[in-house]
Amino acid sequence: MASNKPAPEAPSAYELDDRGAFAGPGYAGGDAEFDGDGPWEEWDPTEGSVRPVRGKHRVAKQRGGGLARSGTVLGVGVIAAVGAGGMASAEDRPPVPISMPDVGGMVHDLADSLPDAAALPAVGALISDSGGHSATSADSATSAAAPSAADESGPLSRSTARTDASGSGDGAGEALRSRILQQADAQQGAAEEEAREAAEGAAVKQAAVEAAAAKKTAEQAETAKKAAEQEAKRKAEEAARQKAEAARLAELAKSFLAPVSSYTLTASFGQAGDRWAADHTGQDFAAPTGTPVKAVHSGTITQAGWAGSYGYRIVLTLDDGTELWFCHLSSMVKTSGKVSTGDVIGRVGATGNVTGPHLHLEVRPDAGSPIDPMPWLRDHGVNV
Repeated sequence: MASNKPAPEAPSAYELDDRGAFAGPGYAGGDAEFDGDGPWEEWDPTEGSVRPVRGKHRVAKQRGGGLARSGTVLGVGVIAAVGAGGMASAEDRPPVPISMPDVGGMVHDLADSLPDAAALPAVGALISDSGGHSATSADSATSAAAPSAADESGPLSRSTARTDASGSGDGAGEALRSRILQQADAQQGAAEEEAREAAEGAAVKQAAVEAAAAKKTAEQAETAKKAAEQEAKRKAEEAARQKAEAARLAELAKSFLAPVSSYTLTASFGQAGDRWAADHTGQDFAAPTGTPVKAVHSGTITQAGWAGSYGYRIVLTLDDGTELWFCHLSSMVKTSGKVSTGDVIGRVGATGNVTGPHLHLEVRPDAGSPIDPMPWLRDHGVNV
């Protein structure tokens, strides 16, 4: 091991204590004699008078003060490391590494630069008198070195503690993160379940609404179908009735009837007589007064009223333009409009130039001159 450097110049006792030189052990003070070595005087060690001392010597006071300060710094550093580790874990970040000085190494290097204890003034005399004192000093140094070694190992243990604290902080942060994720998953699951239930409820309601609408539509369609069937049936019946009526009217239109049901033929067409200005122009059907007079064929009543010697007269114009004159009526039932074959249009009477109640019938094709009614009736199927 290399030798220590020469001890630096130490301050004098007067500089250390403003009360003067230290009297030394056994000094009683005053003028009395004192036993012991007497008062210490200022000693100026030189290279020639001071024997170089090998080995490491540590001053407890200096070492204790440095370790105390170093322990404080180390504690603050550990607290900061643990706090940083916990914060990093809570934020899901890796722990922030903190660089700590090697306090043990610093103390070791500082001890190497210190002078030997025996070379120090007022200290060397206490430890250089006997081997026991040296042994005591060595023991003290050894005992002092033990704490130093403990102190040197302190940063490692504290670093381990910091690592454990950081690890526990990581575990706590991971547990907090896991709980937060579990809560988030639970809330998300609950929200999804609620949304699913809401969707199912909405689907059920929508299905119910659609089912009700479909049922209502089906009912409306059924009602409309029944109504359509009934309307079609009614129309069919109406059409059948109209068809039957049309057929009946067609048959009536084709058929011809005698103007009266019960009659007696009297004066015929062209017969001469003193009651006519010329020959007779029609056919007389004698019948009691009030006997119904029927339309021989369907047509339109174009005239009705008093006609002089003809009395009350109705003119029925057929579809082909032929005019039928019904004369000497006692009353007129229809005086205008269309009539069908067999409709009662008047009653037998004796109005006008007559000798008794009868119906005078004239047939005038195209509203012209009269012709014999009997052949014309026979030609149209009337049996007279």
